[in-house]
Amino acid sequence: MNDTIYFDNAATTRVRPEVYEAMAPYFDGGYGNPSGIYGASRAAKKTVEEARAKVALAFGAEPDEIFFTSGGTEADNWAVKGAASANGGGHVITSATEHHAVLNACAYLAKKGFAVTYLPVDADGFVDPGDVKKAMRPDTFLVSVMAANNEIGTVQPISEIGKTAREGGAYFHTDAVAAAGHIKINVKDSDVDMLSVSAHKIFGPKGVGALYVRKGTKLDPLLHGGAQEHKYRAGTENVAGIVGFGRAIELIGFEMERENKKAEAIRDKIIAGVMNAIPHTRINGPLKNRLPGNASFSFSFIEGESLLLLLDMAGICASSGSACTSGSLDPSHVLTAIGLPHEQAHGSLRITVGRFNTEAEADKLLKELPPIVERLRKMSPLTI
Repeated sequence: MNDTIYFDNAATTRVRPEVYEAMAPYFDGGYGNPSGIYGASRAAKKTVEEARAKVALAFGAEPDEIFFTSGGTEADNWAVKGAASANGGGHVITSATEHHAVLNACAYLAKKGFAVTYLPVDADGFVDPGDVKKAMRPDTFLVSVMAANNEIGTVQPISEIGKTAREGGAYFHTDAVAAAGHIKINVKDSDVDMLSVSAHKIFGPKGVGALYVRKGTKLDPLLHGGAQEHKYRAGTENVAGIVGFGRAIELIGFEMERENKKAEAIRDKIIAGVMNAIPHTRINGPLKNRLPGNASFSFSFIEGESLLLLLDMAGICASSGSACTSGSLDPSHVLTAIGLPHEQAHGSLRITVGRFNTEAEADKLLKELPPIVERLRKMSPLTI
């Protein structure tokens, strides 16, 4: 992919060289199982705990409130299903634009007899904290609203939502997979009881993530087996992945402000260029309170899959929404939730900027994209 321009950083990211270097020793000499008592195991355990402290520091948590998982999907499922199991029944509130890891976990609970409320969002994808308050019931035990949307970049008012949930006697979970590394989240200040995060979105390895669980939160295990992760999450720890996760989140903490400014500059250049050059185009999501690297568009009269294929032929990687739904023929649930008709939702393009992108790559995109859209519109029976 050396000659390829990669603008799909919300789907996954390249592992940073510093992260790879930190991980490498644990595939060979440092392969001990952290659950053992001999020297190699104690060394592995020490590195896991050092990484745990780094993840905790990033979110204002205590190290013993961080539990490593296989990624964001497991963390989301654990938060939703684990809270439900511990509660035994009742009511969950979430939003219509959550990641499918939360939505499908809630759908599973509904089949088990739990009540689930899916809150609407406005045209920019925001959840109204007032709607959360109105939806609260005496048996509401969980509110789950993502910190930022992975498709359209909307940064939610999680502090207000967390306060509302706490006042109503419910736990508040936020899926911060898309937000981590881009916006600062302090779990104590935001009244967050559980938070999900994944390493591969922040230039770390795939296959590792974490769930923050505030002390005192009633949560049943999702996986049953050994006594790893303080008896909360069974399974031998992914030591190399955890080390890489710790290093990635440590680096992000040092660089977030600078990297955000760079990403915003490239993003804004792309948004301005696309909106000026291509008529019948909509920017999805807000212009303010938006993830710094996210630019989401809907182009009338075309189909997003064809657009992606032609961009790929031009050496540019992008997406039409969440990578987790790219195999589906249905339009994005996020775009329909903000009010787009199906035909316009199908013509979407998501550009997500990361630390390795440059302004020159944005110029290349702005050169290639308008003629591709024009070509597709000439072939489309929908064009007016």
